[in-house]
Amino acid sequence: MTSIHANEISQKKMSRRALIGSTSGAIIEWYDFSLYATASAVIFPKLFFPNTDPFIATILSFATFASGFSARPIGAIIFGHFGDRIGRKKALIVTLWMMGLSSAAMGLIPGYDTIGIWAPILLVLMRLIQGIGVGGEWAGAILLSMEWGKKKQQGFMASIPNAGVGAGMLLSSAIIGLFITLGGDNFYVWGWRIPFLASLLLLVAGLIIRSKIDETPSFRKVQDGESVSKLPILDVMKKHPKQILYSALVKLAEHTPFAIYTTFLINYSINNYHVSSSFMVNANTGASFLLCIFIPLVGYLSDKVGIKRMSRMGIAATLIWGFVFVGLVNTGEHALIAAAMIISMVPFCMQTGALPALASQAFPARLRYSGASLGTQIPAIFAGGIAPMVCTYLIQETGTIWSLGIYIAVVSILGLIGTYKLKNLATEQEGTVSVGRESGLIVKTPEDVKV
Repeated sequence: MTSIHANEISQKKMSRRALIGSTSGAIIEWYDFSLYATASAVIFPKLFFPNTDPFIATILSFATFASGFSARPIGAIIFGHFGDRIGRKKALIVTLWMMGLSSAAMGLIPGYDTIGIWAPILLVLMRLIQGIGVGGEWAGAILLSMEWGKKKQQGFMASIPNAGVGAGMLLSSAIIGLFITLGGDNFYVWGWRIPFLASLLLLVAGLIIRSKIDETPSFRKVQDGESVSKLPILDVMKKHPKQILYSALVKLAEHTPFAIYTTFLINYSINNYHVSSSFMVNANTGASFLLCIFIPLVGYLSDKVGIKRMSRMGIAATLIWGFVFVGLVNTGEHALIAAAMIISMVPFCMQTGALPALASQAFPARLRYSGASLGTQIPAIFAGGIAPMVCTYLIQETGTIWSLGIYIAVVSILGLIGTYKLKNLATEQEGTVSVGRESGLIVKTPEDVKV
């Protein structure tokens, strides 16, 4: 009994470490993401594309933003392979290095006036490296937390790393806001570089935490059952192509509106309604704070009402909210624009709090890293990557911001289709499951089932 009790304590301790370790990486990921998103809207058009028409400069700046998303499927393939071959932890150590170093390097790139065309080239190169790292990070961080938790808590455990979205954005917005206030005009000269260099501090902290985490029980059971796939990416594409597609539709419905609420809205408000950059950054800070609270709350509630049901509720709310959001922004009133951004986080959290578990349980353990990575990172190109450019183009062509409401509605409908088609392949049946090539799981009791 003593040995069993000690083992339970050890598992709880490792579960907490996994939760903290996975979340720390997510914070770094979204700190870098938010930092770049804000810079691409406020700083990069003038710094890296200074001799260009403002509309073209904005498109080019958002294009560098999109380049990172285009690299995310590459990261999903590379790290999905190694995550299902050698383990979640080892893959996540490498992704952490890639994200931290590439973000810090961005803070050292001279402007266009100093090195000419090499400035945007280097920016895109670092963004690509960052994108590859992020493409492998998301699913791994989710699995590291979820696979150390109990089945009845999978929604909550998977949502906590995703709360790193809010924590990373909150940290990024707070630091940018601080340096805008302290630096004044110097922020646009050199002050913006300091938040990027600060990524190194987060990198060191994340590496220390993750080095103390053991491999997840689910992957160890896959190894013990000798069911590790030799080519997991090919296997998951061959055996579960529809699962990848339906996961992608759900991700598309979640990430596209988020890119509009944050990245695009900041640039649009500054250029069209003469809103100060500091005001929008502060609004983003308020929105980020809500993410930290609501994402884990939604994850907890999804375990009670059903993960799929919560996801559908969030997508339906987003479809309706999209038109209300546009209406508030279209008033041009600064307070209503800020309110639009902040309130948008509620329907977004209803989706993103349920998505991690929904995407992860769509694949068996032996192919889960690859499947969840592909299902969420391929649509990143068409969601967060090109959404700001699509919005800019739609308004330019239609002459009205209301076209964005239709854009949000279309991706939401696709997301609803995805949730109804997606299957749960995490376990073959409820209760006891034997080790097999497709499940990769050993479950002793329904109460203590590991996913």
